[in-house]
Amino acid sequence: MKTEAFDWQGRLAALHASYAPVAQKPLIGITGNFGSKGCELAEGYYQSVLRAGGVPVVIPPYDDPSPLQSQLERLDGILLSGGADLNPLFIDEEPLPGLHSICPQRDESELHLIRMAANRQIPMLGICRGIQMLAAALDGKIYQDLNSQYKEAPLVKHDQDLPRGYASHTVRIEPGSLLNQLMQTERLAVNSFHHQAVSEPGPRLRAVAWADDGVIEAVESCEHKSILGVQWHPECFVVDGNECMMPLFRWLVDEAQNYRQARTLHAHMLTLDSHCDTPMFFYDTTQENAQMFRSRSSRVLVDLHKMTEGGLDASIMVAYLPQGERTDEGHAQATAKANRLLTQIEEMVAENAAYVGIARTSEELYRLKAEGKRAIMLGIENGYAVGHDLKLVEHFRRRGVVYMTLCHNGDNDICDSARGKNEHGGISPFGAEVIREMNRTGMMVDLSHAGEKSFYDALEVSRLPIVCSHSSSRVLCDHPRNLTDDQMRALASKDGVAQVTLYAGFLRKNGEASIVDAVAHLRHMADVMGVDHVGIGTDFDGDGGVPGIADASEVINFTRRLLREHFSAADLRLIWGENFLRVMRQVQAAADKL
Repeated sequence: MKTEAFDWQGRLAALHASYAPVAQKPLIGITGNFGSKGCELAEGYYQSVLRAGGVPVVIPPYDDPSPLQSQLERLDGILLSGGADLNPLFIDEEPLPGLHSICPQRDESELHLIRMAANRQIPMLGICRGIQMLAAALDGKIYQDLNSQYKEAPLVKHDQDLPRGYASHTVRIEPGSLLNQLMQTERLAVNSFHHQAVSEPGPRLRAVAWADDGVIEAVESCEHKSILGVQWHPECFVVDGNECMMPLFRWLVDEAQNYRQARTLHAHMLTLDSHCDTPMFFYDTTQENAQMFRSRSSRVLVDLHKMTEGGLDASIMVAYLPQGERTDEGHAQATAKANRLLTQIEEMVAENAAYVGIARTSEELYRLKAEGKRAIMLGIENGYAVGHDLKLVEHFRRRGVVYMTLCHNGDNDICDSARGKNEHGGISPFGAEVIREMNRTGMMVDLSHAGEKSFYDALEVSRLPIVCSHSSSRVLCDHPRNLTDDQMRALASKDGVAQVTLYAGFLRKNGEASIVDAVAHLRHMADVMGVDHVGIGTDFDGDGGVPGIADASEVINFTRRLLREHFSAADLRLIWGENFLRVMRQVQAAADKL
């Protein structure tokens, strides 16, 4: 019998002609299991991601975890799948008799994967083994075996004999939790196939669902991160045609899409933090400082690793000077300290010249970004550095200082502080000379920490726009360091900018401040002044940093939140640097040739 040959070339041509451009969907990496034939993946995981609108890819078990970094550069979200028990040696425990089979090919690479993804703020959903891996990787603890270790109450049956697409018991969900918002219920019927569980969520996660015996059934981030873990298997419901668990997968894909958009924006715009105090934590030697900055250091909130992970291109590091005695000796010591700190910054950068450079202009910032390097600019916090010597303004400007904060917590010879005694009634006569000299030399005037009368005086004295490098809204947090709405309007009328800061005490008077409060301050400031006059000055390493944006690795979370607040890409370019740089360019362009 003669059969016709299949026209595979025609079929491929027809398929190719049918393709149409579509918006790129988020890429969701799913951790693969390991079986007799190598990497394996149950259908429910990738089908659930597909139905939620994501593109699934497999993260295979790696003997060498080094390829993970390259993979994470491309992933927008991670689904941690179920599987065998965790090797207790990875959590500093010896195996108990109730431990079941382990999968050594998975454990080390997945623990590494979770920590790296958490540092990069990549959204994660953990399922069964996945929730346990989240806890183990993020400083929590797990039960090796519920039946022998859990003593709180008689256990419900956690390893059902029903088909996987059916529920076997219910869980209680904490009202107001993310899980509660997603599932729209406080009592949820789930399936259950496990004998291990989370015993302690640790400091970075919190329990949000429990079985009736008290066993933890779900955790989520307590740091305002996109991390969620469930003990049951929601993907089994999906492959059986039951859509009840799809909100979990839609959440992951939606968070991944938001992350993808933010990461794309960071790749194509300049991100500048206008104020950090990292030099306060310098060691005595250049080599120690250089090593600290090129490492992911627990000593500081701003280093090369954290800047890279968070997509932060540039930071203005200040030479901070606490207000001291206003004597000749005190002023000389302040000047010497400012010079020493500036030198330490320069030396630290020079030792890491392959990765970072000093920038003095906006053009140099963009050049360094184009070269794939981070940038550091120089600032001085507290005009105490110039003492009574007006010539020091030009000296520091020649060193590359782009702005000087006129005062700190206490009146000085330039002006009254927001935390001072109103000694001068605003800007002193010498302070007016300092401002005019800053205008002449191209150094921006920074009025963060200044008293309200000093603020208005400086606006009148300066012939160029001024900045508030790290100040928030007094309407939302009544603190004298923050700006009133009238101050903000006056600042905007002179084309200046105010940079919202992350110091908890300037964001909220009562309760714990978080990224939610920081976004609310920026939103209010933009509403009052216009989006052309706001930016971000974190005050990292000067007690700045709140849950959700606690160090430089987390600045992309601010972008993600602002996208949720419907700020446009153009708005974000302004907020993340262009507003501040507009003032800097104007001030530098008006300066005398030095």
